[in-house]
Amino acid sequence: MSFMVTPANVDDRKPVPEMTASLFGKLFGDRGYISQKLFQQLLEQNVQLITTIKKNMKNRLIPLIDKILLRKRSLIETVNDQLKNISQIEHTRHRCVPNFMVNIIAGLIAYTYQDKKPSLNLTPEDLAALPEINLSDYDTNPLVIV
Repeated sequence: MSFMVTPANVDDRKPVPEMTASLFGKLFGDRGYISQKLFQQLLEQNVQLITTIKKNMKNRLIPLIDKILLRKRSLIETVNDQLKNISQIEHTRHRCVPNFMVNIIAGLIAYTYQDKKPSLNLTPEDLAALPEINLSDYDTNPLVIV
C-alpha cells in the first residue's frame, strides 16, 4: 500500500513516479493521467500505464486482458468509498495538522484490517492465463482504449 498527501493544487500525475518507484507491471488510471511524459517515466521504471482515451484521441489496440482489467477500475473507486465512509478519513475541519495525519493513518490501518476487501476474485487458473508482461511489445505511446 502506498499513499501520498499533497496540497489540493498539485497535479495528480506529479506524485505517481515516486509512488510507483518500487513497482513493476501495469498501472491502470483514468483520463486524468494521460501524459506522454508520465508514460515515458513509468516505462523506464518497467511500469506500463494503461488509461481510457479522451473523446478527441485516436483509438489504439491493446491486449484483451488489459481491456478487461481496465473495466475493473471501479474497484479503485470502491476502495476510495470505503476509506471515506467506513474508515472515516474524510473530515472537513481538522484543528491541527498532526490530528489530520493521525486520522488519515488510522483510517488506512483500519482498512488493512478489514475482513472483506474489494478484489478481482481471480483464481489461480485465471492468473496462470494472464500473459507475461513484455513492455518491448508495445510502442512508446500511451496505451489507451475506448
